Amino acid sequence: MLAPRREKFRKQFRGKRRGVAIRGSELAFGEVGLKSLGRGWMSAAQIEAGRRAITNALKRKGRTWVRVFPDKPITLRPAGQRMGSGKGEVDHHAAVILPGKIIYEIAGVEPEVAANALKKAGDKISFKAKIVYRN
Repeated sequence: MLAPRREKFRKQFRGKRRGVAIRGSELAFGEVGLKSLGRGWMSAAQIEAGRRAITNALKRKGRTWVRVFPDKPITLRPAGQRMGSGKGEVDHHAAVILPGKIIYEIAGVEPEVAANALKKAGDKISFKAKIVYRN
């Protein structure tokens, strides 16, 4: 799964997820894309599951771009741990998704096939998304 090779700091604050995506809100590479309507954290496992769903639906034709990268370390405490004693260890990495962010892009196949593949990828994420086309 995706994860940063190295980080300057091991742990991060949770942060605010306010506003909308300004950067990464337009199609840059493909003809059809999946655009986020909600906000949240998209784990590396969710990103990989969506990528696999797209690859499977396209039968390895066309070209796919993953426009998000999980660069935020998410920490969890062990089950049954009492309160206090500091912050938990890094469990996984996630990407911060704001409304308007393009998550996946596809080119080189018919728009109907690409839309079907992106719908399957959209089922793997925990917030609403819509399919957008290049005009």
